[in-house]
Amino acid sequence: MSIEFKVSTIIKATPDEIYAAWLSSEGHTEMTGSTANVSDVVGEEFEAWDGYISGKNLELEPHNRILQAWRTVEFSEDEEDSLLEIILEPVPEGTKVIIHHTKLPADGMQYKQGWVDSYFTPMKEYFEK
Repeated sequence: MSIEFKVSTIIKATPDEIYAAWLSSEGHTEMTGSTANVSDVVGEEFEAWDGYISGKNLELEPHNRILQAWRTVEFSEDEEDSLLEIILEPVPEGTKVIIHHTKLPADGMQYKQGWVDSYFTPMKEYFEK
């Protein structure tokens, strides 16, 4: 049985700035504080958090939405990739970043807090500089 969840936050940056950073190796590395090798091309594979996260870009809607096949080294080989949807909505304070994570393994609920700790918190610090 797979699980899913949504988490969101407001980042003081434009959707364009967040989208560009998320899909740039240098930007993603600076934004999260951990090494990333990412791409802004559909079908390209990526790695983040020093290889802990890997996947492939499935759909890209510039400055609005990113859909990726996503997994960590904690997934077993027989578990399929999860789906990660990042939605960027402009709001007066900046951008509402919504993470909709689906098709996770039954023991994958720890990733919900992981998005807050490993992405939202360092992103806020990075974009508020």
